[in-house]
Formats: sequence, C-alpha cells, structure tokens
Amino acid sequence: MDADPSARSAAPAEPGARCERRGAAGFILLDRPKTLNALTPAMVGAIAEALDAFERDARVARVVVASAGGRAFCAGGDIRLIYQQGKQGDHAAQLAFWREEYRLNRRMKRYSKPYVALIDGVVMGGGVGLCIHGSHRAASERCVLAMPEVGIGFFPDVGATFALPRLPHRIGAYLAATGLRAEAGDVVALGLAQSYVPSARVGELARALEEREPVEAILARFAAPPPASTIMAEAAHIESWFSRLDRQAILDGLAAAADEGSLFARAALAAMREKSPTSQAIALRQMALGAELSFEEAMGLEFRIVSRICRGHDFYEGVRAAIIDKDQSPGWRPGPGETLDERAIAAYFAPLGAAELTFPEAAR
Repeated sequence: MDADPSARSAAPAEPGARCERRGAAGFILLDRPKTLNALTPAMVGAIAEALDAFERDARVARVVVASAGGRAFCAGGDIRLIYQQGKQGDHAAQLAFWREEYRLNRRMKRYSKPYVALIDGVVMGGGVGLCIHGSHRAASERCVLAMPEVGIGFFPDVGATFALPRLPHRIGAYLAATGLRAEAGDVVALGLAQSYVPSARVGELARALEEREPVEAILARFAAPPPASTIMAEAAHIESWFSRLDRQAILDGLAAAADEGSLFARAALAAMREKSPTSQAIALRQMALGAELSFEEAMGLEFRIVSRICRGHDFYEGVRAAIIDKDQSPGWRPGPGETLDERAIAAYFAPLGAAELTFPEAAR
C-alpha cells in the first residue's frame, strides 16, 4: 500500500516504520522503499513498541500492517548490516537482532487483537515473518512470496519451521529447499493469505479498516477471485519428489522428472543445485521436525540454528557472492558434489543451555 496523503500524519516512532492510530485501526507502515522495506533493528523495536501501545489502547480494534513504495511489502532483513557485524566478529549484535525479531514474530502470532497484513508487493525472508503469523492476510496480484535463504547459506527462519511443514503436499519443503517463489494465486491457495484483493483497491481497503465494522466483513467486501495456482497444479508431483525430506533423494527425483520433460522439475532442480547443500539439509530437517512443534518451540529451534550459522562459513560466502561482490559464484563448504556430515547438520539443532531463546511474559 502506498502511503495515503490524506491520512492523519504522525512522526515515525523509528526510521523505517511509521506507526499511528487511524480511527479504529493501529497502522504500521513499513517505509524504507529504497531498500524494499528491508527490516532493521530500529524497525523491529518500533513495531514491537507500537504493538504494545495499540494493545493497551481501547480505541484500537485491530492492527494493520502495510508498506510504502509500491514494489515490496518487505524483502527481508538488512543482510548487509548482519554480514558486516559477523565479519567484524560482533555475533552479540547479530543475535540481539534475531532474538528481538523472533520475539516479534511470536508477538504477532499471539496478538490479542486482529492483525491484518496487506501484502501488496514482494515479501521475502524476514518480511514473511511480519505477515503470515497474523490473524488476517490479504494478498494482491503484486504479491510474490519466497523464503530464499538457502541461496545465501542461511535457512528459512522467522517462524518458517512452524508454518512451512503445515502446508499441504510437502510444498513447504519445496519452498524451503529451492528458495523459489510463490505467486499471489499460490499464496492464497496455500492459505498463506486468506484473501485476494486487487492492488488498485488495497488503499481503499486500508481506509475501510479504520472503521469499526468487523475485519472479516470488510475483507469480504474487497475480496476477488484469486489467480490460478501454478504450484497447486504440481502438488502431486511435489509431494512425490519431496516426501522423504532427504536432499539427495529429492535431487534424484527431480533429475528423473526433468529427464522425462517436466519443466517444473527442471526449474526446481536447477534452483537446488545452485544453493548451499548445508542450508538445504538444515531446511529439510526443519521441515521434518517443525510439524510437531509449538510455535514457541519452533522459534527456539530457529534461534539454536542461527546461533551456529552466524559463526559458520556458508552464510558469509553466500552473501558475498550474491550481494557484496555479486559474482554469483559461492564456494559452499561442503560443495554440491560432496557428502554432507549428518552429525554436523544435527549439531545446528542442539540445545544452547543458558543462551536459549526466551519470551518475556505476561503470557500473551
């Protein structure tokens, strides 16, 4: 949603996130359009403070999260900053960001008032965590959703351990291991958004949410039939390829299908061959474990993983190749043709003792 010039103005609580009450709605507007609304520590803090204030304010009936700039809802975290902190050995700063981001994801999941995300543009990585855990999600035709972390030697976090294993037909494993995108029709078909609203009407929808009419009734007025889902058309194949949650078995199945002429399998195979084998193995283990975890347990597991991955090799090599030097030639360790050490993968998931992620209570 582009910023509404007629909206009542308020100074931003922190740069990059404008938070204000408009009528019955507490609005959080992601406003770093030049960086595709990439999430910073300041934004995480501003959003958390706004959620606390809106929850206490009896005039606020629901929270609405939207974006400025017209291209992206939120394209993820500020990877350059996290990369620089890690290269300087400042893992404490990195982990402070992830700790607060994961707590914010949990805050959204357990929020006591309706939380409405208007996904009008690209949403990736950390941006996914800002929307899919809310009670109400509406996507426009400009919505393109992805968890592309395996391409930079990272892993699907911000609650992906909880959300993706619960998608049908192992589609969560497909999205996690390939990093490929889901279009608007896919997002609605998978339940990652419940409503499809054309982009031209998103601003009008945001204004309607200022009124005290029930959220469900407002969304129903604006909802339109979504586009067809390309991913759901391949659901049976995806389930057969990804059923074992084993990287090599998946690659073998995709290769066989590609040889038989499947363009969908060929694209998935090419995507997997480019990405970090370690990250893919971590992601597939997340998919195996996550369906049995509570949301809090899933977030704690992700904090265990990130506490190790920020001290490893592939994340920095992936960011270097994709964002810093842009040579698109990462030197993964181990490489695509080498054997993964299953004990090394399991070590990412081991308990952290006193450093485990905790959640401030009062229980929300």
